[in-house]
Amino acid sequence: MTFSIRRLGRADAAEYRAFRLEALRATPSAFTSTYAEDVDQPFEVTVNRLTGVGRPDDVTLGAFDGAAGRLIGIAGMTIEPRRQVRHKGILFGMAVAAEAKGQGVGRALVMRILELAKATDGVRQIVLTVSEGNVAAERLYRSCGFEQWGREPAAVLVDGQPLAKLHLIHWL
Repeated sequence: MTFSIRRLGRADAAEYRAFRLEALRATPSAFTSTYAEDVDQPFEVTVNRLTGVGRPDDVTLGAFDGAAGRLIGIAGMTIEPRRQVRHKGILFGMAVAAEAKGQGVGRALVMRILELAKATDGVRQIVLTVSEGNVAAERLYRSCGFEQWGREPAAVLVDGQPLAKLHLIHWL
């Protein structure tokens, strides 16, 4: 499979929103956000996320199928704006379409986020959380140089069931 990765913007908002909502619906245990919460958010919230309103160092990437030009993966990075934690970036919202899994899309998105973090003045580390039991995602992050620094038991409740989150870090 051939694909390209680029920063998403205002023109991508509808496709990104639909992709993200489907990921939240299909794999609720992989996210802290829920479909029910996000489906009713105003469209402008999505536009603001993609255009970095108020957060110019934030970025959301999309992977696009080379043949169809369709969105097949997403990942974002937010940089803490407060001075004492500005050295930290957070990788969030990682999702890959089912038909693109195992094709290197996730790895390419993570590696591009790490490249962008390295190019952002003052950023020294990237952190993320991954739901315990999401073996494929955990394996991907570890293979990209992330290491676990903690485990938060019952970090989220998915359909009333507690689920731990693993905290990972990548030193730049």
